[in-house]
Amino acid sequence: MGVTKVVLILAFLGFLYLDGLPLCTASVVHNYTYIHQEHADSKWSIPGASPSCSKRHGVKQPRNPWSDGPENITQCPIKPGKKFTYEVVFSDEEGTLWWHAHSDWSRATVHGAIVISPKKGTSYPFPKPYAEEVIILAEWFKGDVKEIIDEATATGADPEVSDAYTLNGQPGYPNNCSIGKTYLLRLINAGMNEEMFFSIAHHKLMVVAQDASYLKPINTSYVMITPGQTMDILVTANQSPSHYYIAARPFFDSNAPFDNSTTTAILQYVGNYTPPSSPSFPTLPNITAKSAADNFTTRLRALASKDHPISVPTRVDERIFITVSVNQLTCDKASCGGPNNSTLAASLNNISFSTPKIDVLQAYYRNLSNVYESNFPNLPPSLFNFTGDSNDDLLLPSIGTKAKIIGYGKKVEIVFQGTSIGNPENHPMHLHGFSFYLLGTGYGNFNKNTSPKTYNLIDPPEVNTFGVPKSGWATIRFVANNPGVWFMHCHLERHASWGMNTVIIVKNGTTSATSIRPPPANLPTCS
Repeated sequence: MGVTKVVLILAFLGFLYLDGLPLCTASVVHNYTYIHQEHADSKWSIPGASPSCSKRHGVKQPRNPWSDGPENITQCPIKPGKKFTYEVVFSDEEGTLWWHAHSDWSRATVHGAIVISPKKGTSYPFPKPYAEEVIILAEWFKGDVKEIIDEATATGADPEVSDAYTLNGQPGYPNNCSIGKTYLLRLINAGMNEEMFFSIAHHKLMVVAQDASYLKPINTSYVMITPGQTMDILVTANQSPSHYYIAARPFFDSNAPFDNSTTTAILQYVGNYTPPSSPSFPTLPNITAKSAADNFTTRLRALASKDHPISVPTRVDERIFITVSVNQLTCDKASCGGPNNSTLAASLNNISFSTPKIDVLQAYYRNLSNVYESNFPNLPPSLFNFTGDSNDDLLLPSIGTKAKIIGYGKKVEIVFQGTSIGNPENHPMHLHGFSFYLLGTGYGNFNKNTSPKTYNLIDPPEVNTFGVPKSGWATIRFVANNPGVWFMHCHLERHASWGMNTVIIVKNGTTSATSIRPPPANLPTCS
């Protein structure tokens, strides 16, 4: 296999543009290797908490889980003063992805964009825009985010909410545009805990891609984007020369504490005119407008063209049904900060994930015992009225480090079922190592006889992060053709911290080309 390798040493936080990457072929793969060095004065040790980008969110890393990044899942933390070389393998990704630290809450500020341009000699499946702009939505905390999550973990309480939202690291900033030109906005939600509505006053948005996969164009006045998701949006500067607000605020459908502020920027036309004293503000949906969120997300369809085909599995070899819940644990100290003197927790199939001291990938590859169990269940331990029952008997999960083992090449369907346990809300779920087809979503309990009749098997969006509706369900399908250890978790950081995670292990195929690559020589050691 022909390989092109580019080594970059990054010493600043910024955006990474990858021009001319080929689509996935049998003969060409580009490897991009990043060097990261933690210095001795680092405040805490985390894997890749620098522009070396420990986790390339949405990059599949074929056969290469060693450089995937999540702490104690695919590697142990890089110790201060040590370094680790990440080899990042791109395959069929094209569009906008992002990178972020993957330890504790460090990704709050350690993140950036990855832009993958069309292969040289090809073009976008839409007219080439005049210019491009990356917009990263994020959250700002006045306090130390490490101390915030450590305090919440110690007391069992909800962590402090953010103090503000930002666009490109600022609570507001200007963006220049020329009248009549079309711009490609690469929107990333790097926020910690909130889904966001996003809009530009008096300007229509045309959404053309999500999670580095092209969509049938959607004309809309706003988008709803969950933490972890990316969207490519065309905007034409076709209004009277002036200043117009760009704004984003949360979509929130829970009773938990949240930051209800709005972040803004200015779209500023180039030219001679008198700027308004009060620029026009977009009409954003109400913070609790579930119907507005649904009206946007249910319109997403894959482009599914000749140049950008999709391949939806129609036969299923492995069916997995996973309940998604916010739970409580019994207080193990004099007092705890959760409801009724409890400790807040979260679970998948009523198992609250416990992060091991040795990373799961090394344990799997080297056959180490007592690190994880390979019996994550295909069903929850008990069946009940998932969206109707919320009695105290259902609050208490088990605790464990359980992984789901899947054979190479198996066609997998996973149904995620939200429950009414604890404090339910929409959950943005993310699986490392794969893109997958979101076949459908719905409210209430999934019905194995009637719900599949609503699946979109023609042009479902191919994504890496998706929302499980509050008290509802979502179904994905994919082919398990990427051997390795892959983290699956809620991208609301407080839920991931509470244990709404598990690990998918895809076994090796029958050849070296379908098996995990050997580990790198400088893999961080576990202490």
